[in-house]
Amino acid sequence: MLRAGLALKLNQVKRATNSYLRDRTNQATGTATSYAVAAGMFAAAGIFLIAALLVGAAALFRWIEINYGLFPAFGATGGLLVAIAAICAGAAASRLKRPAPQFPSLASRLRVAINANPIKPARVEAATDTATQILREPATPVSGANRAGRTSRPGLVVDSRKMQAGLLLAATLLGWAAVRRQQARRTAP
Repeated sequence: MLRAGLALKLNQVKRATNSYLRDRTNQATGTATSYAVAAGMFAAAGIFLIAALLVGAAALFRWIEINYGLFPAFGATGGLLVAIAAICAGAAASRLKRPAPQFPSLASRLRVAINANPIKPARVEAATDTATQILREPATPVSGANRAGRTSRPGLVVDSRKMQAGLLLAATLLGWAAVRRQQARRTAP
């Protein structure tokens, strides 16, 4: 009986250690992927900078030189290229600043495995499945209205970054439309 209890206990410790190593491996893989994507974005920034220099800089420079003079042409062309490179570098840097996922430490998992009842391993499996499910779901704050008993529609989660990107896109499109309309009024007889 003692040998069976120790074997079950050892099995629980092995499972906790394997779970911890799996989570650390997933974290390392995610970090490596993030760095690879950021490196690709930095490379895209460089390629875009070179392409902008080769394709558009000469034409832009010449147009500004004809209309405004030599030095404004240099300034505008250089400023545009720097702005494009800064936007790509900013996107790459923001990609690197993502927070690492949080998960229980090895010591915590071993403590739970050691203190668990070896006679009822189903509880350990249920707790492991529940913990995995909780860690994989995104954290959503509970609003005061939801605490009062009302529930929101399922699947309705607002991501603030997506919301900001959508608002920025909408504002850009509205600005572009307003400029086009104003230009059309000026050119209309």
